[in-house]
Amino acid sequence: MRRILLLAAALTLAACATPSVYAPATRPEGVGFSEMRIEQDRLRVTYRGSSADTPAKVNDMALLRASELTLQQGYDWFQVTNRFAEPGSGGGGPTFSVGVGGASFGRRSSTGVGVGVTTPLGGSDGAGTIGAVTLEIRLGRGEKPADPNAYDARQVQSSVRARM
Repeated sequence: MRRILLLAAALTLAACATPSVYAPATRPEGVGFSEMRIEQDRLRVTYRGSSADTPAKVNDMALLRASELTLQQGYDWFQVTNRFAEPGSGGGGPTFSVGVGGASFGRRSSTGVGVGVTTPLGGSDGAGTIGAVTLEIRLGRGEKPADPNAYDARQVQSSVRARM
């Protein structure tokens, strides 16, 4: 029985530790990227990671999406004017619990130990998030400004895709 419980827990953890795929989010709080135009040359780009993504990967994916949008709109560079990092909720993944209890009835007593594993079966995209990065960006053409918050869109795409 103990082996079956350990095997079930290991399989549950393995299934939930899948890194997200770089793709559009399918719902507002879902894993993936989304964007919103603020003005003609200003956008808000968000990437929300899965439970298996590192904060560095979440940040890279937001930068990658910003670079893609920059080039799609016919611009050369983007400047991050505002950056928001959202802590992860951790929701949606498995939860584990252990309980210990005892009772006494006259001359008889008993003690019990219980272990529980709960895995959500619906209403989630399969993994809790570890966080999201939202970038507000301004798009530009020509030579990139000498600002540490300005990025050459082609170079960002090249370097981030090389790490994927």
